Amino acid sequence: MNEITNNETTNNEIANTEITNLATSLSEVQSSDKRVETLIRAISDKKATNIVILDLREIVSFTDYFILCSGRATRQVQAIADEAQDQLRKQGCRTSHIEGYQKAEWILMDYGDFVVHIFGQEAREFYDLERLWRDAKRTEIKDEQ
Repeated sequence: MNEITNNETTNNEIANTEITNLATSLSEVQSSDKRVETLIRAISDKKATNIVILDLREIVSFTDYFILCSGRATRQVQAIADEAQDQLRKQGCRTSHIEGYQKAEWILMDYGDFVVHIFGQEAREFYDLERLWRDAKRTEIKDEQ
């Protein structure tokens, strides 16, 4: 999440820097909120790229946030979805609906207050949800380096 240029930086320093930066980036996300934070950590752990939170609270009534991310290959997209589901389940959060897992071009996971969109690279560019929801407040989470 944070580019570390000093080769002597310890793993603890890197982890603390990443957690601090993540907390700062997520500070505007309300309390669907601890769950969204858990989700971001889970998908980051599986090396999801281009993580974006779209705040839809002032635009639609069916959800608060879209969380978008990308994976480089089918297996990675599925692994991101699996980790997200596992970590959220540990917090007692269950998805009401999952689509697209088998093909893994675009996996949609509906948690009610937030919807997770995990894309392969081509599908992300093709569907371009950021453009479709351009009126939403956008928060980008920096990729790990």
